[in-house]
Amino acid sequence: MGARAVLIAAVSSGQGKTTVTAALARRLAQAGQRVRVFKCGPDFIDPMVLERASGAPVESLDLWMVGRERCHRLLAQAADEADAILIEGVMGLYDGTPSAADLAREFGVPVLAVIDAGAMAQTAGALVHGLRDYGPVEMAGVIANRVASPGHTAMVQTSLRGIPLFGTLPKQGRSLPERHLGLVLPHEVEGVDALLDELAAQMTFDEAAWAALPPVTFTAPAPEEPLPPLLAGRTVAIARDESFLFVYPANMNLLRAMGARLVFFAPLADEPVPADADAVYLPGGYPELHCERLSGATRWRESIRAAHAAGVPIVAECGGMMALADALADGAGQDWPMAGVLPGRVTVQKRLAGLGPQTMPTPQGALRGHTFHYSRFDTELPVAAHTSKNPSAAQGEAVYRVGSVTASYFHGYFPSNPAAAAALFTREAP
Repeated sequence: MGARAVLIAAVSSGQGKTTVTAALARRLAQAGQRVRVFKCGPDFIDPMVLERASGAPVESLDLWMVGRERCHRLLAQAADEADAILIEGVMGLYDGTPSAADLAREFGVPVLAVIDAGAMAQTAGALVHGLRDYGPVEMAGVIANRVASPGHTAMVQTSLRGIPLFGTLPKQGRSLPERHLGLVLPHEVEGVDALLDELAAQMTFDEAAWAALPPVTFTAPAPEEPLPPLLAGRTVAIARDESFLFVYPANMNLLRAMGARLVFFAPLADEPVPADADAVYLPGGYPELHCERLSGATRWRESIRAAHAAGVPIVAECGGMMALADALADGAGQDWPMAGVLPGRVTVQKRLAGLGPQTMPTPQGALRGHTFHYSRFDTELPVAAHTSKNPSAAQGEAVYRVGSVTASYFHGYFPSNPAAAAALFTREAP
């Protein structure tokens, strides 16, 4: 099982990794290649953009949260189906424990370094050689972002001292817009496909250098153990609209693999919890951008309160928990009534409140995941448990259990512990 594969990394966030990965994915796909893209580390938004660019689902790879065995399985499957594998790194190449560099070394994937050359020339070579030698990692080559001219490109290329310059992107007059949690969602960007096509067309790309890359071989993984049908016959209703978007595709796939039937409903459209729901999943998203509509969604609010009163298991992650509070303060000085299942008030703030990989304790063992939010939940509810941060083991997010509700800012990655995930959606959940 082999395919040309690179891990697209940089010295830090903000260098243009997602833009370059999206442009390269679109360019390769336009050339008729089968492209699979992965995102290193926990993320919801970048994968949506990269899926739009490549035309194929985007999974997360992380040696800690996803685990080595599952990462291996996902890569081997992709190599069996695709011509090219692009893995977008997270933060800087060596940031985090484990880092993107750890992932690259674990699977023998060479690094394609993205350098923001907008305010440098020959120093690009020093950065690239430092990125290569610090780990070290195998360096496939470089893509220089925000180059100003052919002369600028020549200076960057000379500085690399033998490391191939795979391509360049000019300074973009129009780029992928951002907000507080990252990029704006692709379906919200007018003409997003035209923008991706434009980025692909603007990229100068050395086809010969790409073709010269030797394929990365992934050994066939051991046969996968069948999952026990812990959710057989159960219907899990998942909130899905612009307020409830942040859910790992792997989570939904796991619920289905354990026998659950998944149905979807849109609180923003004032759709109630489906009457046949045996459990409810409220994933994260952007409720703070839709306070007025959520507040006015009376059928939705009444239905989630009724489900709670009936003892239906409800799993509320981050934005899902925010929507269950008494009120949500939108950051502009206005409070909006929410569902009122969890006593307390959520306040959106400009300062980052939580970020990073964490573990939630459960009777079935540790459930791994992460947190990322710009709000705080002020409540007098007792804390049922706390997550622990990785790798420090310091105290992380509060976990609240109110009747049949399990709520936290923590986003769980369900394949890390299928039994724990299944227990959350049963009436036996603690």
